[in-house]
Amino acid sequence: MSASAWGGRFEKETAPLASRFGASVPFDWRLYRYDIAGSIAHARMLSRQGIISNASQQQIEARLRETLGQIEAGTLEWSVQREDVHMNIEAALGEAGRELHTARSRNDQVALDLRLFCREAAVQLGAAILNLSEAFIRRATEHAADLMPGYTHLQRAQPVTLGHHLLAYVEMLARDLERLSQAFDRLNVSPLGSGALAGVPYPIDRQFVADLLGFDSTSANSMDAVSDRDFALDLLAAIAISGLHLSRFAEEIIVWATTEFRFVQLDDAWSTGSSMMPQKKNADFAELIRGKSGRLYGDLVTVLTVLKGLPLTYNKDLQEDKEPLFDAVDTLAGCLEVAEQLLLTLRFQTDRMAQAAAEDYTTATDLADYLVRRGVPFRQAHHIVGQIVGEAVAAGRQLTELDLANLQAHSGHFQPEVLEAITAQASVGARAVPGGTAPDQVRAALGQATQRLAGSRRRVEAMQAICARVDDLLRAKSP
Repeated sequence: MSASAWGGRFEKETAPLASRFGASVPFDWRLYRYDIAGSIAHARMLSRQGIISNASQQQIEARLRETLGQIEAGTLEWSVQREDVHMNIEAALGEAGRELHTARSRNDQVALDLRLFCREAAVQLGAAILNLSEAFIRRATEHAADLMPGYTHLQRAQPVTLGHHLLAYVEMLARDLERLSQAFDRLNVSPLGSGALAGVPYPIDRQFVADLLGFDSTSANSMDAVSDRDFALDLLAAIAISGLHLSRFAEEIIVWATTEFRFVQLDDAWSTGSSMMPQKKNADFAELIRGKSGRLYGDLVTVLTVLKGLPLTYNKDLQEDKEPLFDAVDTLAGCLEVAEQLLLTLRFQTDRMAQAAAEDYTTATDLADYLVRRGVPFRQAHHIVGQIVGEAVAAGRQLTELDLANLQAHSGHFQPEVLEAITAQASVGARAVPGGTAPDQVRAALGQATQRLAGSRRRVEAMQAICARVDDLLRAKSP
């Protein structure tokens, strides 16, 4: 900002290097829609309260709309000498903007803009999570009864259905959406009217502005309102956790696509080759999702670190909250969209999965459970079956290759029906408790997930309707 722009306090122009170093407009320009909407609401309130004339308000609003048009047309020249998006827009108003900053500071102005950005980001990401959830439900429906091995420690553990496995991600995404919704509710508070830090000495109507912008309430403490960014941390934390869930799914795609697993075939449009090895088909896009999760964690930690040592109230450090916030929103939005397409185009090798589900003694627990149902204490049954597995491993045989005599050599409780109880299909079918992997339970869970998704979509639509107040102000004619 030049000395003349700051007024009579300064006798020297800001050094060019200092201007470039301190400028935020190269990245905060993207807040322009929120800044203009907030200014329209503020000007209307000033006029309504008799602080500025109706004529001034009409002129301000007309110039704000002209400036919006210039920005959207790409004809507004952003200047680092004017430091940020707020001063660039104010300067573009010319004479009409001289009264606009009455009863307002850049401190409450940027807090407002950032809350409006976070609000819309939560809606954008929530909609993308819904789309991915629908994709998981669709694929889980296709494979509700198909068998695969479930894993612990990346070792085959027990048979499950592929539908049950995929529904685990639906649950994760539901919590991700819930976190975004909760972040939305906490940040939907208007800080405008807080001034630089102490409030303003004008008879303003803060609730009028809040209502115009769709906020639920106004901030209770002006010092807190201009200096904290925990609402952005809420959003960043929700983003980081969602990125974690996507990374886990990406890791499974990567592993499942290997020759060692052969559980999935990647679509050609969503895989890459090698510059040297012509036989390769790489899960590059899943690997990028996995890699970008670390970037999301870094964005969260960056803002936590920026905030941790700041005394009340506003400090220039807060300028550093925007780039990681913008990056996190953009990065997760891209990952969600790519994950959806990866999932929808995957070809599951269900025959191979079913074969793997029946191998490596995955029904050993079912064998122990059979003994328990006949009165053998579980720890004793566990020991007996451990001995059976040990002998089978030594002989190179699967459990389903053992005959009744082999089993009865270890316990007289085994009867002929045990041979049917230890198939992978029987193992899955036996787990018919709510939340279990039995096909009927998976189908029930699919119905519940579909119903919940409809409710979640209504919630996101309600959030979107609140955010639409910004567009209403930008497009509506002045009253």
